[in-house]
Formats: sequence, C-alpha cells, structure tokens
Amino acid sequence: MRYKKHMMVILPFILVIALIQCTKTLPVADNSATAVPDYAADKGGQSLVSQGKQIFRFDAFGDEDFWSGELHIDKAIAGAQNGGFGTGVSPNTALAVGLKVDADALPPEIVAGIQSGTIDLNDPATTLALLKLNAVVGVKGNFDTKGSLQSIGVTCASCHSTVDNSFAPGIGKRLDGWPNRDLNVGAIISLTDNAKPLADILHVDEPTFRQVLSMWGPGKYDAVLFMDGKAFRPDGKIAATLIPAAFGMKGVTIETYTGWGRHDIGDISYWNAYVANTQMHGKGNFFDPRLNNPEKYPIAVENGYYHLTNFPDLITPKLPALRVYQHSLEAPKPPANSFDHAAAQRGKAIFFAKAKCGSCHNNAPLFTDNELHTAAEIGIDDFEAKRSPTGKYRTTPLEGLFAKTKGGFYHDGRFATLNDVVDHYDSYLSLHLTSTEKQDLVEYLKSL
Repeated sequence: MRYKKHMMVILPFILVIALIQCTKTLPVADNSATAVPDYAADKGGQSLVSQGKQIFRFDAFGDEDFWSGELHIDKAIAGAQNGGFGTGVSPNTALAVGLKVDADALPPEIVAGIQSGTIDLNDPATTLALLKLNAVVGVKGNFDTKGSLQSIGVTCASCHSTVDNSFAPGIGKRLDGWPNRDLNVGAIISLTDNAKPLADILHVDEPTFRQVLSMWGPGKYDAVLFMDGKAFRPDGKIAATLIPAAFGMKGVTIETYTGWGRHDIGDISYWNAYVANTQMHGKGNFFDPRLNNPEKYPIAVENGYYHLTNFPDLITPKLPALRVYQHSLEAPKPPANSFDHAAAQRGKAIFFAKAKCGSCHNNAPLFTDNELHTAAEIGIDDFEAKRSPTGKYRTTPLEGLFAKTKGGFYHDGRFATLNDVVDHYDSYLSLHLTSTEKQDLVEYLKSL
C-alpha cells in the first residue's frame, strides 16, 4: 500500500507502546525530556510520579480533535438516542472489545446498581455515565454543562493498563503498565462513520481498510502502518504487533521490539513522543529525520510526520513526569501457586547453562542485555525488524513475564506458549534438551 497526502490521520489507541521501535547511531531530534531524578517535585511540591500518574491515566494530549473531530467515535459511543448515531456502545459492548472499567471510580450507588441489575449494562447511556466518572480506563469523556458528551480522547492507559477483574470480568482495580491484550483497537476504530479519509491515505477502498482493522484482533496494533504502508507480512499474515507492557522499564534502554526508541540515551520519552504525536494524534512537537525516507516511510514523507509542530505543545512538557511514572511501575511478581517451585529451581540452572538463555537474557531482574540482535541470531524472519531504522530485534525483558503471556510471545505472538518458545530455541540452537528439561525451563520462566 502506498499513500496519498491528506490530513494527519493515523490509527489508534496507544501510548507508550507504547513501545514498539529506532537506532543509536543515526542522529535524531531530542524528543526526550531533560533528565530529572525520580524523586523530584514541581514548585508546588507535587512529585513527578504523581504528575505522571495523572498524565498516564487521564491526559489525552489534545487528541480529541482526531477521535471525535475526525472519526466521530464520541457519536458512535453515544448512539442515536443520546445525540450520536447508530445503536451506541453499551458497557457490555465496550467490555467485549477489551475496554476496562476502574472499580475504584464507581460510587457505592453505581456498584449496588450493577450488582442488583437495576443499572442496565446494555444501555449506551450507562457508558456515558461511566465516562462522566472517569471510570473507563484510557478513555476521557468531555461533557458540556448540560451533561451531553462533546468529545472523547484516549490516553496511555487505554493500551497499557488493565484491571484485576476483582469486581467482574473487565471491571476491577487498575493495573497500570500491564498490556491490555484484550483491547481490540481495530474494532474500536471501525466504529467510525468516517473511515474513507484513512482508506484514501492507504489508496484502498473503505471495505478493504476495515478488513485490515478487523484482522488485527485483540491485543495487537500496528504503529508503523501509516509510516510505511505495509499492512501484511510477506507470508500473508497481518503485520500488527502485540501491545507491550509498560512496567519494569527502569534500566531498560531499548524499550521497543525493534529498537525504535532513543536507546542511545536510555530514555523512553522518544517513543512516548512518537506515539502521542503520530498514533494518538495529540498536539505536540515531534522531529525524527530518520522518517524522512521516501522509500522506507512514504507516508511520513508525504504528510510531514517526521517533523510535527503545534502551538501550544501539549506533549513535550509532560514527558519528564510521564517517564518517571513509567519507571516507578515495577514488574509484578507471579502468584506463588502459578508455577512449580522445585521445577523452577532446576529450570534456573538450565536457563543459565545448557539452554544458553542467559547469554542474552542476563542482568537479572530485568533479564535483558539491552542489545539489538539480527533475525538470524534468534532464528526468525526480519520483516518487522526491517520496518524500523535499526533492522534488528531487541532482547525482550523477561521480568513479570506471566503478565505478558496472553496473545503469545515474540513481537507478533507467533509462539502461542512458552513451550513453543523453548521448542524453537531447542531446535534452532541444537540444544538437545530433554522433555523434562524443557518443562523445568518453562516453570522457571513462569517464575520470573
């Protein structure tokens, strides 16, 4: 697919994904924030962690003009009976496409109504009520003085938070930094009644564009599609990648699957700026001359996505606090009963010796060497790597692995289980692991 110059329109719900691709040798603009200590505070005494938490959860960076002004997603949510169009989006429909509800934001009367059934979870009006409470994780509703929905925006939390399901499936306490592998971004974008401009950019008809969105599926998103136009891999499978985790990032200097970020300075703020500006469609400043490459990134060149400016800049000043909050999100520990402890101990020895995993997944507890590797080194194709400026894949951190298992492993989920990953390396590296050794190794991975 090639592109046609048009308004700044790209896809979807992401920030921090967070986190999916840049190089350390080529010069890029400093979209990172000035280094500040994690304990620093602003003049009012509010810690950067607290500021960053608010930004991560509730700041849409002015992206309402895209999600509402261009795509009319607010009208699709409201439905015809509430001033929008169509049937609207009920809480049950929203939960079905992977959106989550923050139980802590629900007042007692709402909790009681849901439990008793007096609050209708099949009514779009209930969704509007939840938006007024800031209870829909990652979706910010803006209402007028009469209580009518005027616009919606998306925040980092839409892709990089989930809930613990403690109240009901999809409803519970927030788990910031956890990848939302239930989120069906393509289905959400498809709610628009105005998909033609996006399809036109890709030089396809609207049904074809909607088909691509439908093929992403839960937990996947393509943050490069509207840079290079490659919707499919050479094998015909969809090119979208798994939404990554945003926890356990402190000390990780290559934050994305293919090293898109500023790993030359070890700062996640470059990728935050990339996503906030070019994916969420917030209003900030962004500059990366590597994207000014007409052969590799035709849409970036045609539409000037390599150099975006807005006044006021609603993104750059917030990057320091956002980074500090992300760095405060520690990787979760697996439940004690989720793995065989004795087998995990045996698997640890195998991990660092016979299986050779520790040659790259070192530096515990992060379990990454913070290096880039060729596709040949890890025994897979180089399609996704070649879409990035680096042409390589990073060593993925393994800490908190249990929270990243849904949807499979590797950048695109090609290996459905940890057993599949172990079998791949056993075959590719000729490790000659026994079946018992393989299982012990899996138990150790589950324990990280």
